[in-house]
Amino acid sequence: MSGPDRPPQRPPVGHAPPETVSWRSLAVPAYGPTVLVSIGQGAILPLVALSARDLGASVTVAALVVALAGIGQLLGDLPAGALAARVGEQRALIGACALDAVALVGAFLARSLVLLALAVLVTGLAGAVFSLARQAYLTEVVPVRMRARALSTLGGTFRIGLFIGPFIGAALVTAFDIRAGYGFAALMSLSAAVLTAFLPDVTRASRTERAAAGLGHRSVWSVLAEYRRVLLTLGLGVMVISAARSTRQSIVPLWAESQGLDAATTSIIYGVSAGVDMLLFYPGGAIMDRFGRVFVAVPSMLVLGLGFLLLPLTSTAVGIGAVACLMGLGNGISAGIVMTLGADASPAGHQSQFLGGWRLCADLGNASGPLLISAVSLVAPLAVATMAMGALTVVGSGWLARWVPAYAAGPGAGRRGRGGRRPPAP
Repeated sequence: MSGPDRPPQRPPVGHAPPETVSWRSLAVPAYGPTVLVSIGQGAILPLVALSARDLGASVTVAALVVALAGIGQLLGDLPAGALAARVGEQRALIGACALDAVALVGAFLARSLVLLALAVLVTGLAGAVFSLARQAYLTEVVPVRMRARALSTLGGTFRIGLFIGPFIGAALVTAFDIRAGYGFAALMSLSAAVLTAFLPDVTRASRTERAAAGLGHRSVWSVLAEYRRVLLTLGLGVMVISAARSTRQSIVPLWAESQGLDAATTSIIYGVSAGVDMLLFYPGGAIMDRFGRVFVAVPSMLVLGLGFLLLPLTSTAVGIGAVACLMGLGNGISAGIVMTLGADASPAGHQSQFLGGWRLCADLGNASGPLLISAVSLVAPLAVATMAMGALTVVGSGWLARWVPAYAAGPGAGRRGRGGRRPPAP
């Protein structure tokens, strides 16, 4: 056998995660920078389109400027994996936060649409490095038996930051002007860089051991080529998860508007759904750690798929709100599932390179979901587009039921074995 189906040849080199780790020890190093950065991002998310409009952009161009953050993440995923593997997660994280702060200062100073667009693109590049470094860090230091809870909590802290940020941004814009939001976000990113710089680099020892054992640096492309089967099977399922999640964020407001609901009512519906979403990240992680990843991956997609299929049947605020909360339930309980499956599938010694490709799969899904809605809506009513996404999500749940047990770690793990990682190729 060859490639990722090769049986283990030797144990992985490097420090294994400790058998026990306290949540208190993870609070600041793992979640502190995430909370700071996500609050800053939440503060500017509603402002980017408004800034573009103030600089003379049309609605279409303003939407494109907003999309540049996602495009930056797509462009940055593979380089992020290479950078983190080369310099380590801590240095990559400090660099990402510093770059994000510089980009946000650029947005603060922007007096032209081109400069604003460039700044937003760079924030996406920095976000790719930041997200990968956080995931790689927890993959390295957290034992498998609590990995899903740790990564779900990471996803939850990001959601909490995005929930808090817009309120801070609104207060700053009211008290000063729209540029104040960018200044605040830059301060948050800079604070995250300073905080990270003063934390110990707990992954340095494992990198030193791998170097001493003669395991040299490998390119991202060589690692992805070796583990291409994982990416073409489980990675495809992750694309469906990400597509369903990103589509949910846009389809509920669009459907509410099509049924005549005003902006205030739509905002309330969205906020209540986000609250349901935000409260369920830890239970989802606990289920994954105790029973297995498939017991969250499949049900969450079935719930999201059901929400898509039910949404066209609603026409009132109560009905749309109920379906939005159902979708929030499905999305919330699956917090951290993409990161957990990526950590499970990542090869020992080359996690960062692999996770660069893994995050690319997820970000391609994030981009493709809304594009699918747009494409179908060109030739059919919005209800048809929504039901098409629902059908895709339900089919995707079946695909996940097939491949999650094959590659996941923890309870119910399949042929991957204990720990969920394959050793590097000899």
